[in-house]
Amino acid sequence: MNISVLGTGSVGQALATKLVSLGHKVFMGTRNIENSLNKTEPDGWGNPAVGGWIKNNPEVQLCTYKEAVQKGNDLVVFAMNGNAAFDCLNAVGEDLLNGKTMIDISNPLDFSKGFPPSLTICNTDSLSEKIQTKYPKLKVVKSLNTMSNPVMVNPSLVSGDHSVFVSGNDETAKSQVVSLLNSFGWKNENIIELGDITTARGTEMMLPVWVRLFGKLQTPLFNFNVNIAK
Repeated sequence: MNISVLGTGSVGQALATKLVSLGHKVFMGTRNIENSLNKTEPDGWGNPAVGGWIKNNPEVQLCTYKEAVQKGNDLVVFAMNGNAAFDCLNAVGEDLLNGKTMIDISNPLDFSKGFPPSLTICNTDSLSEKIQTKYPKLKVVKSLNTMSNPVMVNPSLVSGDHSVFVSGNDETAKSQVVSLLNSFGWKNENIIELGDITTARGTEMMLPVWVRLFGKLQTPLFNFNVNIAK
């Protein structure tokens, strides 16, 4: 497939690397190509800066947001901080987004008051719902937002069974995302389809728990597991 990955940070880099390894063509979207290519030093978290990363991953094409979706039109992956969602998607444009399946991996996290972050949307709404409402013909599927990016693309990093959630209104789009999850190594029995896009409220609100577990465990290599009594 031709896949657009919107976001150049560690999540976008992890997804792009995995997708390329699976034989997909990847077009990575950024706000300003020149500025991104000039970033060569690791960020404050130790993640590779996109300029240096692209140099070492020439099979990934760096584009503007709009161009990335134009070229990677089989699937869109939104892999940015959730609070940048509408600036990014508005730059792509509704006409181009219409009819596309988009995996929303983001969370509406606010780091303005330091760490741990708070949620800017919760309880009666979710970021995914807001995106779906603004772009009604975009097929939004929430998934992979409840774990760190290494686990997203390599679930075997966490031993035993553990869960990934899928939310969305369009059954065909959800099936497309489940197939992609399978290719990442996720077993069908560990993929929990929660229902329509309103169920993204629950998975987004899992992030405060995840953040505190990360602080306690001092490793991102963990995940939630839902065990069903037999």
